[in-house]
Amino acid sequence: MGKVVGIDLGTTNSVVAVMEGGKPVVIANAEGTRTTPSVVGFSKDGERVVGQMARRQTVLNPQNTYFAIKRFIGRKYAELNPESKRIPYTVRKDEVGNIKVVCPRLSKEFSPEEISAMILKKLADDASRYLGMPVTGAVITVPAYFNDSQRQATRDAGRIAGLDVLRILNEPTAASLAYGLDRGESELILVFDLGGGTFDVSILEIGDGVFEVKSTSGDTQLGGNDFDNKIVGWLAEQFLETEGVDLRKDRQALQRLMEAAEKAKIELSAVSVTDINLPFITATEDGPKHIETRLTRSQFESLCDDLVGRVRNPVKRSLRDAGLTPEDIDEVVLVGGSTRMPMIKQLIEALIGIEANENVNPDEVVAIGAAIQAGILGGELKDILLLDVTPLSIGLETIGGVAKKLIPRNTTIPVRRSDIFSTSENNQNTVEIHVVQGEREMASDNKSLGRFKLYGIPPAPRGIPQVQVSFDVDANGILQVTALDRTTGREQSITIQGASTLSESEINLAVREAEKFAEIDRQRKEKVEKRTRAETLIQQSERQLREIALDFGMQFARSRRTSIDNICRELREALQANDERGIDQTYADLQDALYELNREVRQYYADDEDDDLFGTIKDIFTGGDKDDRDDSRGYGRSTYSGDSYNRDYGKDRNSYGQDNYGRDAGRNQDNYGQDSNRDRGRGNYNDASYRRTSEGGLGSGKQRSDSRGGTPRPTYQDNWDDDDDWL
Repeated sequence: MGKVVGIDLGTTNSVVAVMEGGKPVVIANAEGTRTTPSVVGFSKDGERVVGQMARRQTVLNPQNTYFAIKRFIGRKYAELNPESKRIPYTVRKDEVGNIKVVCPRLSKEFSPEEISAMILKKLADDASRYLGMPVTGAVITVPAYFNDSQRQATRDAGRIAGLDVLRILNEPTAASLAYGLDRGESELILVFDLGGGTFDVSILEIGDGVFEVKSTSGDTQLGGNDFDNKIVGWLAEQFLETEGVDLRKDRQALQRLMEAAEKAKIELSAVSVTDINLPFITATEDGPKHIETRLTRSQFESLCDDLVGRVRNPVKRSLRDAGLTPEDIDEVVLVGGSTRMPMIKQLIEALIGIEANENVNPDEVVAIGAAIQAGILGGELKDILLLDVTPLSIGLETIGGVAKKLIPRNTTIPVRRSDIFSTSENNQNTVEIHVVQGEREMASDNKSLGRFKLYGIPPAPRGIPQVQVSFDVDANGILQVTALDRTTGREQSITIQGASTLSESEINLAVREAEKFAEIDRQRKEKVEKRTRAETLIQQSERQLREIALDFGMQFARSRRTSIDNICRELREALQANDERGIDQTYADLQDALYELNREVRQYYADDEDDDLFGTIKDIFTGGDKDDRDDSRGYGRSTYSGDSYNRDYGKDRNSYGQDNYGRDAGRNQDNYGQDSNRDRGRGNYNDASYRRTSEGGLGSGKQRSDSRGGTPRPTYQDNWDDDDDWL
């Protein structure tokens, strides 16, 4: 049986660790170092090299050497910004818009998953050599803010490498496992993870073997490489100004600039001034050119002001989501090599008010936590409970383009949530489920995760069918969506996979945009819901008028019914003209008119009961025939005959059945009080308005087809009352 290891697949460096004797141990690679550069290259002979050997050839062979590939995994080419493409090797898109890296040496293209699999394969081989047995399983870590497609792509990379990926684990959570494994007392910790290409911050409560994530936030396009690029840009601009040559257009010169920038950044963590010397960086007609300059720590920090601001926002958001203040944090754990920069340590101290804990190795702590998780899954460690969260809200699109959130962000996983939706058109036999992820109120402002259709819904009026949509997020953070027609039992499901990649710009800006555009989103949502309520009230009014005409005749409350017809027409015109003020006014008028009509119906029932009571008393003393009594309203009284009521309206009407208008004899006198409801199989009368109150019935909203065409959207059903909002 093979061994299970923990792997930290990093942007700059990767680490592998394993449990030995109940303790996590970091495994050195074949070169004797504990960290392996996340670099893959192909030599002039076409040989594949990984790690330090690949890194050595980056300057001489930049087009066939790939680094920072983690920034491309699980993403679409259209999502890349210009800075992401400013690299020595070539990145292009394939026929479906996915990212491919070009290898001129082999005349071949690789996906980011394949390049990542090469790194994972080397780590597994090094671990197998150390352990003396094959490595078949792994726990692989990813940034906490990775989306579903990026997590799935990481899992696929593990499969390509021949590994059984038992768990996809968030990096800050893994770091907390390594930090708190032997700690007994309960405490709140903030894990600050700034690596080479990603940034995460998570707040956890640990103690007595329980690791519970309270909140998480981050930026998957912020890391040490961005700080390096600031120095690269500064050097390139200086050279362009003095020599008139843009070094960023030369692959070899760009690679040398990147290496010099990384070296200078590392040196400035220990000293206040560093010299940058790059001889023969390029050549012009005047001869070879060199770079010889000096960079101070204060200059470097001024170049990175905007990046420091991007670091500050996720920390504040994570505290706010957890409902905590900086004073509540007991420890700050630093993860990632970029946290060694003095400006980052100063920022943490300014934000939290305490010095960061540096007892753990920021380069190895994530891999150690992954090994601990592997030990938990393998049964080597017991009495440890890990509760992680989902970073962004997940929901689906409903009528009017509104996003209904089923799983809010920072919900503990694994989790299952479900809700009941319905159709938006009469006799609709198909419902399209559109899954979205993000924090905006409108589905179009969030990112689409996937779509699928549920077929075979029995024809029925809109709002009658009940479709139960369930969201399942497993411990790996991977989502599965299921739709079930509760009438027929038909079911359809989809697992959100790499084919539905998320836009990183939208992911990084999702929460920030939600805060910025919160008011705009609220107004747009209210506008959609207002139109839905108005259209539903029109349908409700027309249905009620038809039923009253059948029950009481065309002459009953004729003037009031005519007024309601006119108001409905005015409300439709206001909706077509997008007259917000007119919609509000006519909607209120229609509600008032319906209330008066319902009151008249209830008064009729009350008078009817009184007439029947006094008529019965009179008949007892006078022996009168109640069939001969005329109604004071101008049409014949109802007569009770066997199983039906017969109503003579004084006109020659078509008969139903044989000679009468058949009606259900089940007329319960207890149900015709002032505030009672009369159940006729269609709905209930109520003292406020006509509505349906049965669970799963029609509410006060209306379903509309999606304005973009296609299969109509489902509508949200919750508690059906007057104030219910249809989504």
